[in-house]
Amino acid sequence: MPDDTEALLPDFGPQTRLVARLAEAVKDDQLDGATPCPDYAVRHLLGHLVGLTLAFADAGRKRLGPTTDTNPGSTLPDLAEGWREALPGQLALLTEVWRDPAAWTGDTRAGGVDLPGDIAGTVAMNELVLHGWDLARATGQEYAPDEASLAVSYAMVSATAAESPDARGTLFGPPLPVADGAPLLDQVVALSGRDPSWRS
Repeated sequence: MPDDTEALLPDFGPQTRLVARLAEAVKDDQLDGATPCPDYAVRHLLGHLVGLTLAFADAGRKRLGPTTDTNPGSTLPDLAEGWREALPGQLALLTEVWRDPAAWTGDTRAGGVDLPGDIAGTVAMNELVLHGWDLARATGQEYAPDEASLAVSYAMVSATAAESPDARGTLFGPPLPVADGAPLLDQVVALSGRDPSWRS
């Protein structure tokens, strides 16, 4: 049985399984299609997911090195051969790593930035939620993240929404307005600088 600490930790399982299903359904002829990320085609978005899942698994395990030291914006990510086999396994690994309470403690590094473990876990979940939406919209798939994962993402993007552009960095664009009473997913997407109405 999990102890009280473990029970309070976000579980990556629902979101990683959702992203795995989305990626599995991507057709080869969709790889060069546009995404809500202006500089990314679908293949680059998937390449980014391959890289970030490994990087945040290593960050959670405090295995610092090339995967955790590299700024993801330094190169345009692309897909290597075997990505369809690699990504589901890395998503499963990410889930297991962040089920260990030790992943959420101490300090670690991701994207070349030193940060506390709990912040790294939050960033990882937010990446999966937002890029899951990006992938679903780019490939015409339905997208319904679980409420707990969405809540983690909302807490992060809402906290950064009031920051200056310099403080927000390149992680998000300027927040966009959203209608009162909009679904929480639309609020998360808009706060990250994406247009909730975007379609491929």
